[in-house]
Order: sequence, then structure tokens, then C-alpha cells
Amino acid sequence: MPYIPLEEHLPGITGLLEYRKDTAAPIRELTQFLLRGPSSLTEGERELIATIVSHRNECRFCTAAHTAAADILLEEEETSARVKQDIATAPVSDKMKALLTIAALVQQGGKYVTPESIEKAKDLGATDIEIHDTVLIAALFCLYNRYVDGLSTVAPTDPGFYKGLGERLKNHGYNRLPQGYDHLKKKA
Repeated sequence: MPYIPLEEHLPGITGLLEYRKDTAAPIRELTQFLLRGPSSLTEGERELIATIVSHRNECRFCTAAHTAAADILLEEEETSARVKQDIATAPVSDKMKALLTIAALVQQGGKYVTPESIEKAKDLGATDIEIHDTVLIAALFCLYNRYVDGLSTVAPTDPGFYKGLGERLKNHGYNRLPQGYDHLKKKA
């Protein structure tokens, strides 16, 4: 049960973002830019960064949501599952393994990122912008994970919920839906 009163039909982060639309606006804008804006990393790759950080932070809601989004964007389910099991053996490029490793280091704490981890990513073809954005996405999802779990939001257990949320993230990104979320009351 959430620690503050949230709309029951909006579990996880959505309820929190609706609770404080004024603070949600800049967070949504940053997330939309980082995960859906112009980048040499695909949207699916960026969702994998959100997935690994959320998974390692043990945030059930965010892990399920971003795994679903990654699966939809990658058009398969193996990659996100394998990334969560072991980055080193996941079916992604060596550059992406290095970036996911950096994201995992950020999840532990910013000072865990080493010159060697950065150099390895660069040696494998990562650009300075890709490294920057990986660190920022990882840090942002640490914020989201702590926000969701720190206020004890509801994490549905139905995988179908997350598939629908993943589709919404694919189709609308991280922007607030123009019509709001009252239409979800019927589905809750």
C-alpha cells in the first residue's frame, strides 16, 4: 500500500507523476529526451540501460516496465532476460556490454565507475555522448527506482499490465498522455 494517497488505477511511477504534475514535468521531459530523443543508441538499447539499473536496484515495477518496453522495441524477449542474468554473455554488441557495465557501476554508486571501464567502452567504439547518456540514464533510473519504492507504490503482478505499459512507452514515450489517465480506470 502506498505511503501517500495515490490514484488506485495508476500503479508505480504513473501515480506518483500524476500526484505532482509540477515536479513530474521536468522529469518526464528529461526522460523523454534521453530515452526517445536523437541518439546513436537505439531506443531498445536505452531501455536495456533502464532495465539493468532497475533490476539491480530490485525495483519490481520499473524492472517489469522497462523489460517490457525493451522487449517490444527489440521485438524479442531473450536479450533483456540475458542482460539481467549476465551482461558479459548477453546477446548485445561488445560496446553495449561495456555501456551496460557502466550503468551497473552507476547503480552501485557514481564512484564505482572507473577510468578503466570508461576506456574499455571507448576502445569498443562508445562515443563520449553515449557514455554520458548511459551514466545519466542510469542515474535517472536510480532516482525513479527510489521514488517508486520509497513511497511504496503498487507493482501489479499481472504480466499483461506491463506489456500494455511497454506498448504505451513505445507509442507515446515518457510524455504525459494528452487526455490524462482516467481511461485506465476501466482497466484497473
